[in-house]
Amino acid sequence: MVAATNFFRIDDLLVQIYNSEVEMALSVAEITQQYLQQVLNEQDTAAVLLATGNSQLKFLDALITLGGVDWSRITLFHLDEYLGISAYHSASFRRYMRERVEKRVAPKEFHYIEGDTLQPVAECDRYTKLLQAQPIDLCCLGVGENGHLAFNDPAVANFQDSYSVKLVKLDKINRQQQVNTGHFPNLETVPQYAFTVTIPTICSAKKIICLAPEIRKANVVKQILQGAISAECPASVLRQQSQATLFLDVNSASLLEVVK
Repeated sequence: MVAATNFFRIDDLLVQIYNSEVEMALSVAEITQQYLQQVLNEQDTAAVLLATGNSQLKFLDALITLGGVDWSRITLFHLDEYLGISAYHSASFRRYMRERVEKRVAPKEFHYIEGDTLQPVAECDRYTKLLQAQPIDLCCLGVGENGHLAFNDPAVANFQDSYSVKLVKLDKINRQQQVNTGHFPNLETVPQYAFTVTIPTICSAKKIICLAPEIRKANVVKQILQGAISAECPASVLRQQSQATLFLDVNSASLLEVVK
């Protein structure tokens, strides 16, 4: 296993730093493989909540390539989806998951948020019932440049949310990030609304892994770890989760005083 170059706790959150995004992805894949093997040794099935985005690509590929996980016993969910978008749209998170995960591992089930539903409120209720049917054994996360987890932007994030899934309006920083990372050609084409799994549901997972590599995440990583725990930076809630680990590379950790 690739070893972290530095690790420490900030409040309840374990932080691990690696020399590169590739080393981070390989290590997280091994940690995840071993954890899922342990879970499946102790129970018949497992439930996993997956994130999309560029931060997950190398990790998911490494995890699937590594093998050793009986995916036929694992039910998969995903964290978010745009409202009004087809499952075949190039930016659809359903398409991302279908092509990068489901087709490669053949899970027991993969429950998708139907972004193009004609009844969005009913879709929130349907997905909530699916999520609540069993405990979430693992939640995989990325972090947005505005500190969002899934589509819980600062303006809509609620650490005591009574909903498990909700419909939210995306802020401009979030929408611009989707353009910057190549998912849409311009801001006007990014949907304004999306479905998201809420903060309490994310935090209910028995284990949380959060990947935040790249220099463009350095400012928000500093805010998460050295700012206030507040919905103004939704990912700061991870500092209250003893079951969570934040994985960084040297670039995303470059502004942290603790590693200088």
